Amino acid sequence: MIDGVRKVIISGSIHYPRSTAEMWPDLIQKAKEGGLNAIETYVFWDIHEPRKREYDFEENRDIVRFFKTIQDAGLYAILRIGPYVCAEWNYGGFPVWLHQMPGIQLRTDNEIYENEMRNFTTFIVNKIKEANLLAPQGGPIILAQIENEYGNVEGAYGEAGKRYVKWVVELAKSLNIGVPWIMCQQGDAPLPIINTCNGYYCDDFYPDPKIPKMWTENWVGWYKDWGGLDPHRPAEDVAYSVARFFSKSGTLQNYYMYHGGTNFGRTAGGPYIVTTYDYDAPLDEYGNLRQPKWGHLKKLHEILYSMEKVLTSGERSSVKLANGVWGTTYALNDTSGCFISNTNASNDFTVSFGGNLYFVPAWSVSILPDCKNATYNTARITTQTEIMVKKPNRAENDPEDLTWLWLPEDIEDTLDGRGTFTVPELLEQKNVTGGSSDYLWYMTKVRISKRDPMYTKHMTLRVHTKGHMLHVFFNGKHVGSNNPDTQDWEYTLEVPVTVKPSINFITLLSTTVGLTNYGDHFDTIPEGIAGGPVELVGNGNLTRNLSTNPWTYKVGLNGMEKTYWDNDKLDWQYDGIPSRSRLTWYKAIFKAPLGDDPVVASLRGLQKGEAWVNGNSLGRFWPTKMAPSECGKCDYRGPYNPNKCTTGCGEPTQSWYHVPRSFLEADGNSLIVFEEFGGSPFSVKFATVTVGTLCVTGYLGDIVELSCPKERPILNIEFAHYGNVTGTCGSYHKGTNDIDISSLIESACVGKTSCHIDVSKTVLGHKPPSQGSKMVVQASC
Repeated sequence: MIDGVRKVIISGSIHYPRSTAEMWPDLIQKAKEGGLNAIETYVFWDIHEPRKREYDFEENRDIVRFFKTIQDAGLYAILRIGPYVCAEWNYGGFPVWLHQMPGIQLRTDNEIYENEMRNFTTFIVNKIKEANLLAPQGGPIILAQIENEYGNVEGAYGEAGKRYVKWVVELAKSLNIGVPWIMCQQGDAPLPIINTCNGYYCDDFYPDPKIPKMWTENWVGWYKDWGGLDPHRPAEDVAYSVARFFSKSGTLQNYYMYHGGTNFGRTAGGPYIVTTYDYDAPLDEYGNLRQPKWGHLKKLHEILYSMEKVLTSGERSSVKLANGVWGTTYALNDTSGCFISNTNASNDFTVSFGGNLYFVPAWSVSILPDCKNATYNTARITTQTEIMVKKPNRAENDPEDLTWLWLPEDIEDTLDGRGTFTVPELLEQKNVTGGSSDYLWYMTKVRISKRDPMYTKHMTLRVHTKGHMLHVFFNGKHVGSNNPDTQDWEYTLEVPVTVKPSINFITLLSTTVGLTNYGDHFDTIPEGIAGGPVELVGNGNLTRNLSTNPWTYKVGLNGMEKTYWDNDKLDWQYDGIPSRSRLTWYKAIFKAPLGDDPVVASLRGLQKGEAWVNGNSLGRFWPTKMAPSECGKCDYRGPYNPNKCTTGCGEPTQSWYHVPRSFLEADGNSLIVFEEFGGSPFSVKFATVTVGTLCVTGYLGDIVELSCPKERPILNIEFAHYGNVTGTCGSYHKGTNDIDISSLIESACVGKTSCHIDVSKTVLGHKPPSQGSKMVVQASC
């Protein structure tokens, strides 16, 4: 209930740091046009307090500006403080300096942690209050969340976990924000805290009857790991889950994500979570509409809002119509609204309900706003499908191939064993780096004489590491690297080395690829060569354990310390550009692509590293990390899982990287690349993302729309048939008795920015060729 009025709340997650501040108004407006009335976001502790008691709310970290943009659009907001957020974000959103505090234990009854959590949570709440952003102050925020999915891991913390939950509840209540607090996946949350549901389906979630039924995360897709496929959740299944939820007394539903965005910099968690956080959301990574998902859900939202009063205040009743088929009625005075749900994964049904017959496909919900006319079915999509394409950079007089300069990463200091401190043990990586870098150098030396029984010129250096990758140098030469093909980050690397009968220098560069963000005690999972052992194996397999040698440490790379990506004083080299050199920096100058379509960079040819445009990090790249060769078959029917509908088989997990327009100048943009493994920059190129192909399906009685974005005309009708068409957008096949209606559609649509097609006998000029006939049109923009 808001301002005394019961509301249906349909919200969507948009995480402010996964886009740019310049993108926020457009994203929020598109969310509103898509039928949302609320926007949800986490608060990311690590970006706001990167160092203890040093706060940052600039640029895309300006959370007050973000909420005011939501308010300006006339939408509600949901504030999820956490401050643990998971979110596939580095270290779950915790600043890593927490890990370095002696005696701390995260997410449990630990005074050190609770003091820090109280400080940050209070700081955020006060900042929100000062900006008058809470609903009682006239602001948009109607709900706030404390902690996040703690119920999933609480048992692992024992009694201390139970005490922690009670402490969290008291902290929330003490902040006096004037709007309800929620805790998702927290079955033991005491009133007035509201327990909410997260998952692909929450229709069978039954909270305390005294509180509203809320769904804080409807996972519209899934995230990707390096080496993984592209997961897609069909629009039919997302719509089914939403309709089922509201047919079973749901009041608030939030799409996670509505816009996923990008893990800029080193914010991706994991380990091994990719830079894109597209999530198959209704708005894609770049902010484009993902059709048909966006439009199919928009139609659902419109119908649910039209039933708002009866859904929130009416009496609910349900009747079984067939095996797995239910009819649900909400009644209030003289009005009513109904749902017919078919929960079977393969069987369609025609059922009698209210004296009428209704055909309900498998795994679908038909909605009858007046309990008579089925105006929407979750499995029947009449919104157009859009296939996006990458168009080459069309900047004026700018060649597609880039001209490159280069610099080697200076590693002479570490090859000589020079660092910042020395201790006789192998330390855990994030304890040393504090999260400030992916890279940590471990350096030592060992003296071996010819008289030593283990001496032989050719030995083996054996390094046991807990992840994630490792480069080995011996006496100043690179002798081996490990690039795991699997996600088994703890492994032993053995490399042959040539040993001198004197002092030998060992230099190890350990690399992380995102810190763990989920699970009980995830903060204690070690990274790097923590504890080793590091061993030298010689003559007769005699072994010397070097783990307690004096080890010297250095955090990061010299090029990163000197900010090569934003440094005008460097003497970049023009000649002798290496193409397969590890630990190398590259630079190119390019013009911004013309127009206003989103810009992307293809980093194929490179292996692994990080890229910057005009000093802004695009994130980690790893285009040589390939997805499996087989994709999961797709059928919207039946429970979804991330392996069910996948694409990208046999392709790089990610080869295109988002370059927000706000990163670019009209002329003279710099691209800086750090290459870790030895890839080549010569295939790197820029492109823009736009709609290439449109497809729409309509059934008898439908009026469907075909529309190109940004006032662009429809150029060509590539396929137009009426009958039993098979295939998908981009690869349709005509049926045996199909009727070619290309000329009819061409005259109605070509040259126009949009057209409406009445799927009727009168307009098409033909009777349906067979039962279940549909019209299918494919066009280009």
